[in-house]
Amino acid sequence: MRRPFKWDKKYLYWGITAFCVIAASIFFYMALRNLPDIGKWIGGVARILSPFIWGLVISYLLMPVMRSMEKNIFLPLSARLFKKSRKHTGKKLARGLSVFMAIIIFLAVIVALVYLILPQLYSSIDTIVKNSPTYLGNLAIWVEGLLKDYPEIEEYALNLINNANTNIMKWLQDTVLPELGSLLSNLTAGVYYALKGVYNLIIGIIVSIYIMGNIEGFSASARRTLYSICSIGTAEKVRESIAFIDKTFMGFINGKLLDSAIIGLICYIVCAILNMPYALLVSVIVGVTNIIPFFGPFIGAVPSAIIILMVNPMKCLIFVILIIVLQQVDGNIIGPKILGSSIGINGFWVMFSIILGAGLFGFWGMLLGVPVFVVIYTAINKLITRKLKNDNLPCEVEDYHELDYIDPISRQAVKKLKDEEAEEAK
Repeated sequence: MRRPFKWDKKYLYWGITAFCVIAASIFFYMALRNLPDIGKWIGGVARILSPFIWGLVISYLLMPVMRSMEKNIFLPLSARLFKKSRKHTGKKLARGLSVFMAIIIFLAVIVALVYLILPQLYSSIDTIVKNSPTYLGNLAIWVEGLLKDYPEIEEYALNLINNANTNIMKWLQDTVLPELGSLLSNLTAGVYYALKGVYNLIIGIIVSIYIMGNIEGFSASARRTLYSICSIGTAEKVRESIAFIDKTFMGFINGKLLDSAIIGLICYIVCAILNMPYALLVSVIVGVTNIIPFFGPFIGAVPSAIIILMVNPMKCLIFVILIIVLQQVDGNIIGPKILGSSIGINGFWVMFSIILGAGLFGFWGMLLGVPVFVVIYTAINKLITRKLKNDNLPCEVEDYHELDYIDPISRQAVKKLKDEEAEEAK
């Protein structure tokens, strides 16, 4: 006699698990097989949503400015204006004025870049291109006089300058002139992309106004969705993680932008006082490259020094000394005041994150590699700390300095004995 089949829920769970594993494997295989098509599809969606992406970026960068102006200027002003009113507190007016002023500051920076800095940069680059043979000739004469007692070194240096002159002229004839011709022939495409960029910027500004004007509403909706999906404990951990990521990126990006702007401005003022050639151009190069941690000062100093060297070798030496002093001031005074005394990881990991980011994502990897690595490093460190606490082991890094062994009973770190203590123990 057959026994009746008894249904057990565990069979259902096993079946669902097996189905999910098989489906995920098939999906992963199909995704790898069609990776180029998926990349094109994602790129197309990103292009469609680019105005909204611009809006998110603009609002994220302007949020600290908006909140600071709202808290310190417009809320106190609105409180005074609506002090006798029972219906209105003035918060909406303060928020509107704060958003408006933040957008005005953003547009003022763009206008300053387009109408004040870019024309002078173009003029400086055009002058360098036109006068490069003269500059290289003067540099050759200066090297000849400096190294006349060392004929072998002089010959090597002159060959280097002649090769540079030949390469520059070849680059101008083979690359720059054809590119200019191509640009003129494709003027319609250039106008199209320029208009599209302006369109994206305008829509992005409008989107940022909506986001900054109702940031509390968007945040509340996001929290509501999060708590509907996750348990309370998981939701709190997600919120803590997002807050930490936001604090890391916001502090690093805004701090670096402000720090680089200050360094570029100081460099321009000093170069103008010392009558350095192409003061604005080299100051912009120094300021922009200073955004990149660790390697930025070196990346900016090399091309700037070469530009000045072609015009006046002695001023090039003065400029190099200026950059060394400026970077010391930035690294020891300005940078720590703006970014804080530490970003949470030592110099080795900073260098590692920049090199890895640059290798994978180019300039943006160099710029954002450090905050991304800080987030990953902190997450891994928390997991390690939690595991050690669960095992009742020492959690602090200092506990493992000069460690001899962990006592299996007390689970405490036992340090190595110093030579004097070891001799006494014997």
